[in-house]
Formats: sequence, structure tokens, C-alpha cells
Amino acid sequence: MHSSFERTLQLAQLSGKAVSDLSSSFNFLPKTGHADGEYRLRRYSIVKLNQGLVEHLPARPFVQSDDINTFQGNVSRSFEPLEEAIVSSDGMREMCEVFKSANGLVDEQEIEIHQIRISAIDEETQVAPEGVHQDGFDHLAVIGIGRHNIEGGEFLVYKDKTELPFLSMALAEGEVALLDDSQLWHNARPIKAVKKDEQGYLDLFVLTAKELNHAVHA
Repeated sequence: MHSSFERTLQLAQLSGKAVSDLSSSFNFLPKTGHADGEYRLRRYSIVKLNQGLVEHLPARPFVQSDDINTFQGNVSRSFEPLEEAIVSSDGMREMCEVFKSANGLVDEQEIEIHQIRISAIDEETQVAPEGVHQDGFDHLAVIGIGRHNIEGGEFLVYKDKTELPFLSMALAEGEVALLDDSQLWHNARPIKAVKKDEQGYLDLFVLTAKELNHAVHA
């Protein structure tokens, strides 16, 4: 049975408790050896939310084709997994519940989670080096967890790659933007530090999922 509507774009909000559970772990994100690894600190894990419990699945590399990612396409990127204390936290369960519920996903659905801190290192630091893009999934969520000493970084959503964005939001603490990655495009404005002698950064989670066999759920 087909849904009577398509979940193209949705906005949600995590609780303050969830943000608190998740935020401190960003201070321990590692640099990576990838092209953006000096300023985009990252962990990456794959989970399932099964009967309300987050199950941490075995690690595997993250790969996007070069027709999707023109910046690091066809590059097998390995990242350290999310810390177990974060994966098992109530905040992680709430974040995954929001993603699963908003998109009507089943328990067996794999959810890929990127935990990212973008540090303001240059006059302008690119949050999304690939520019206006899609990630190659059915479902995408970007969750703001923290902003410190920066301007910019707004999340931008487009109906078409060549058009101007129809949504621009700063993703304050706990704000969630969920979109159909096959229908919409996204990007983010660069960030720069307000006080030049103090660290500036933007903390985000990015969640993605592909439908199981691209099935349509009732």
C-alpha cells in the first residue's frame, strides 16, 4: 500500500537531555587521514534500532561513487567508530527514534551515523567541500548539536542542483532537518571564527539510510 504523501522534508527537535548526552563526546573526535581530515573530525558507525534498542553493527568502510561525491568519490574511507558510551546513551536512542519514526523505517533498517566536528581553521572553512550535492541515500538527517565561536554554517536545501536554496537554517542545538535525499539537494555555508584567537567549531550528526530493497511501507 502506497503512502498518501511523500516525506520530502521534515523538521524535528531533540530534547535538551539528548543534546546533553551526545555533546561532550565531540571533544574527543579524531582527525583522519582523508582529504578533509585536518578540519572535519569524524567518527562513523552503522546501527540498527531494534525494538527500541540501538544495536552497534560491525564496522565497514564508507564509500560514495564519484558521480555522487565529486570531492572524495570512489575513495574507501575508514573511520573510528562512535564511542560505545554514546551509542548506548538515551540521547542516541532518541535521535535514532526520531529518524526511524519520521521516515517510517523498519527494525531491520541499517542507519549510518557520522559524528562530525568542523573546525574553523581558515578565513573561510568549507562545511561541505563537495558543494551542492546528494549523498546517494533514500533518507538523510542533519542534526545540530553545538556551535561555538563561529558565523555561517547554515544548512541549505535545494529542489534542484542549479536553483537557489529554498531553506536555510543554522541548526541550533537539537534541531533536526530530515530530507528525501533522492528528491532534494543540500549544502552548507562556510564557517569562520568570530574571535580569531579562539577555537571555533560546528558539531553535527548526519544520519543516512537506504530503504530495504527500496520497498514502500504502508
